[in-house]
Amino acid sequence: MAHEILLINVSGQDKPGLMSELTASLSEYNAHILDVGQAVIHNELALGILVRVEAAQTGQLIKQVMFRANEAGATLRVSNVTDADYRQWLQASGQTRYILTLLANGDGSEPMHAVSTLTHEFGLNIDTVRRLTDRGDASLGGRRERLCVEMRVRGRSAEISALRSQLMQSAEHLNFDFSLQEDTVFRRNRRLVAFDMDSTLITEEVIDELAKRHGVGDAVSAITAQAMAGEIDFQESFRRRAALLQGMPVEVLQQVAEGVQLNTGATRLLRALRHFGYKTAVISGGFQYVGEHLQTRLGIDYVYANALVVRDGVMTGEVDGAIVDAARKADLLREIALKEDIALAQTIAIGDGANDLPMLAAAGLGVAFHAKAVVRETASHAISNFGLDAVLYLIGFSDRDINQALSGDN
Repeated sequence: MAHEILLINVSGQDKPGLMSELTASLSEYNAHILDVGQAVIHNELALGILVRVEAAQTGQLIKQVMFRANEAGATLRVSNVTDADYRQWLQASGQTRYILTLLANGDGSEPMHAVSTLTHEFGLNIDTVRRLTDRGDASLGGRRERLCVEMRVRGRSAEISALRSQLMQSAEHLNFDFSLQEDTVFRRNRRLVAFDMDSTLITEEVIDELAKRHGVGDAVSAITAQAMAGEIDFQESFRRRAALLQGMPVEVLQQVAEGVQLNTGATRLLRALRHFGYKTAVISGGFQYVGEHLQTRLGIDYVYANALVVRDGVMTGEVDGAIVDAARKADLLREIALKEDIALAQTIAIGDGANDLPMLAAAGLGVAFHAKAVVRETASHAISNFGLDAVLYLIGFSDRDINQALSGDN
């Protein structure tokens, strides 16, 4: 029995019951739905339904859906799809899919243009676009604080690295952030988020603050510069800097821990993560005491950092146990994931320094947060213009989801 494939497009003012009316016609003529998609923007509907129907029924079906669309005041367009076109569509639908998340300040028109132009140049098709941020103020002179949209794209995967590089250049020029992730089941089911501490979760570099208070700030800075230049490794630099804190009363460490400032968005991010059931961890080359203070303050599940030896209320300048360096950070992420029975693909790691790169690379989603250029370029994802809570958009949460979580609604 001969069949035809029809693409039915409906547009116009959205009215309750329109879908019911149209599908009643499809059911009456035994039309088989192959695909369907709908979007409503400012009460304007765009609906597409791809159906297969017996050729003998095609004329009557088209008349019926046109009648129902006209009754609803909608515009209807019906197109025939050849078997060859349908097979090509099926083949294209099997291409690798990606989630491209765009975060921009202001109206976002320039970043949207840059991103959509690059996806076109690299042969990627944008299937859907979803706004994650709340609607902005449309009044005269009103400006949206930020715009975040999530695009589902598909196409060739061979040039994704080159596309990401081009996106990075545009992002630096236009001051927007982006993330390009393969659209897998793990992307939608992250379960563990691990933070670096100094300059990531908190604004301070604690060892620098302690050194200033102890009168050895310049000496500590000199050792840090040697480490950054590659003249000494992190373990040696940390031991040498810790040694300069010898004789400092432990009360100073307590004061610094109590006075640390969280980076913008940290509280919002952690509250939302707790609500959604995520495990959280601090994995830091900083100080265990500060990490444990934050653990109590923020409800963090795990803290791994460096412990200083204290005797008679003063620091000895010694380090207790193994130092948490770059390799150890990645190992600890794996250990926590194994303990919690979480796949590495379901983990997120956030950091700002070169010693975070192995951890970022090991995680399913590694995010460079307000990091130096070398870290941004090496990490797969970067947030440079927004707070830590922007990580929630990369997971796929909208402002509506987040606000519901923070209000305690279910």
